[in-house]
Amino acid sequence: MAPGSHLILMIFFVHLICISSQKETGFIYNGFGGQANLSTDGVAKILPGGQLQLTDGSGQEMGHAFLKKPFEFTSPESLSFSTQFVCALVPKPGFIGGHGIAFVLSASMDLTHADATQFLGLFNISTQGSSSSHLVAVELDTALSAEFDDINANHVGIDVNGLISIASTPASYFSEIKGKNESISLLSGAPIQVWVDYGGNVLNVSLAPHKIQKPSQPLLSTSLNLSESFPDRKIYLGFSGATGTLISYQYILGWSFSRNRESLQTLDVTKLPRVPPHKAKNERPSTLLIVLLILLAVILFLVLGAAFAYRRRKYAEVREEWEGEYGPHRLSYKTLYKATKGFHKDGLLGKGGFGEVYKGTLPSHGEIAVKRVSHEAEEGMKQFVAEIVSMGTLKHKNMVPLLGYCRRKGELLLVSEYMPNGSLDQYLFYDDKPPFSWRRRLIIIKDIASALNYMHTGAPQVVLHRDIKASNVMLDAEYNGRLGDFGMARFHDHGADPATTAAVGTIGYMAPELVTMGASTATDVYGFGAFLLEVTCGRRPVEPALPEERRSLVKWVCQCWEMASLLGARDPRMRGEISAAEVEMVLKIGLICMNAVAELRPSMEEVMQYLNGSLKLPDITPHSPGIGSFVPLIMGSYPLPASPTTETLSASLYSSSSANDSTFVTHSIVYGHGR
Repeated sequence: MAPGSHLILMIFFVHLICISSQKETGFIYNGFGGQANLSTDGVAKILPGGQLQLTDGSGQEMGHAFLKKPFEFTSPESLSFSTQFVCALVPKPGFIGGHGIAFVLSASMDLTHADATQFLGLFNISTQGSSSSHLVAVELDTALSAEFDDINANHVGIDVNGLISIASTPASYFSEIKGKNESISLLSGAPIQVWVDYGGNVLNVSLAPHKIQKPSQPLLSTSLNLSESFPDRKIYLGFSGATGTLISYQYILGWSFSRNRESLQTLDVTKLPRVPPHKAKNERPSTLLIVLLILLAVILFLVLGAAFAYRRRKYAEVREEWEGEYGPHRLSYKTLYKATKGFHKDGLLGKGGFGEVYKGTLPSHGEIAVKRVSHEAEEGMKQFVAEIVSMGTLKHKNMVPLLGYCRRKGELLLVSEYMPNGSLDQYLFYDDKPPFSWRRRLIIIKDIASALNYMHTGAPQVVLHRDIKASNVMLDAEYNGRLGDFGMARFHDHGADPATTAAVGTIGYMAPELVTMGASTATDVYGFGAFLLEVTCGRRPVEPALPEERRSLVKWVCQCWEMASLLGARDPRMRGEISAAEVEMVLKIGLICMNAVAELRPSMEEVMQYLNGSLKLPDITPHSPGIGSFVPLIMGSYPLPASPTTETLSASLYSSSSANDSTFVTHSIVYGHGR
């Protein structure tokens, strides 16, 4: 063969190698069709129209889609890439949004061990925050998750091995025309363009609406060494989406990727598949269905007719003439029975020695909680119902609203607004809930202080709660603290002395003068002090199972203070940044509130000023009068409970006071646990 022929053949092969190399450096999918080299799991799939659907509108689901071959790099210096994708998040008709999606870089394609909902299909409670996860994600988050310190329910974040983002910002894009950032609604249902660029240990994220060019300024930019997260130098690229009770359809319409940041092929938005329409179903029932429904109605009518007498007894109530004035606050037992689906066990939220709590739904109020309390004596019921109704008229953002009541023979039903995140003690004392950060704990402390201050000074009458503790603090949808369980509350006029009543409450939260002097605002302040300590330290005021020197929380805190380690009393499980000054301040306020001398305790108004920094704390030491004194209120032979659960003591343990106290709700029942 002639030398010229050899040269031509060599040039031809070099050209083929260059073309092959170029193909391996990137790809572009203007719609996914049938040729996409993707591996999917969960509910993720490619639709006939070419859309990559991550979630299908069902609840508590997740979906993943990854390139089958990993993205490999030879050295940290060689690791760089640019990618562009177009997504659309469409809320399911009748539902509010969803939990969002994420662009994922992972050491493995197998994320089937992850959880849906707020975990976005990336982690579970065990892998969350673990360096062994080897996962980096750019999240488009459409739900506010307090446990992950989310900034709002419409933000973009960069996550490394966990969902507490190292950088996050509200979803927006830089408008070249206006010269400023314009907000974007991630749940608008419209296509949104996303660019992710990495090089030189810097990760940039940009957003823009459909058909708008890439902004000149990124939305997020943070320093990040990706090679540290992927020691094997292999990265699987893909997407993850998840739903919970918040549901949306999540789509990827196109995807472009390049190892060379300068040669990224731009998606042709005119060629991308459209977002599938989603409308609420309004189909006419079939004739067969109508016939079946009629037949079912006839059968039900016959069954109901045969059981009429039984049902009348079943729904029987106790009504007296004096209850006429409380008509708007009285709910029928039948209404509550239906609201709770017959008090079905699936709706049981908590159970205790004096009753049970069920979740229900009322058309006029939405989700509710119904507490069924047993009572035997009818004496004092008029006063008790009057005070329950009065509690329902109090309005404060940090109180669980009481909606009404119902009476049956031997039973009282109290109806309040449902708190979706249960009670605070579940996050302090149990491992099945993630522990709160200090910031969240301080917010809850201030919430309850505000509610109690309102009850003492802002309500038409002074309201004594008489059982302040973590298990009686409920958490709403945004994890704000709400003071609840007003079954033992008592009223008296401003400026008047409270009437002496039997001592009721919970060991460790009860002021020493309660037995002899009765309840007062000062005894509530004492209970609030115990609440401050248990929230900060992550344990109850009395723990019988611990060694004697640590059994009393207030004494143990003082011991830590004496050893110049007051901060050492804090909950070791506390997440996130901790302000030592704030922790010590709250512990000292708790000790001041628990002073054994009632006259030396502050008012709740002063406590609010301490917490807000507008009033200086008094100078105290662990040896100041009344500080650190624990006086257990145990009468007769009543022992400390053997279990860690703090028991509530009823009036009968202390005195034979008026029969009015025989109907006190003396056992706290909280969501998930009865105490």
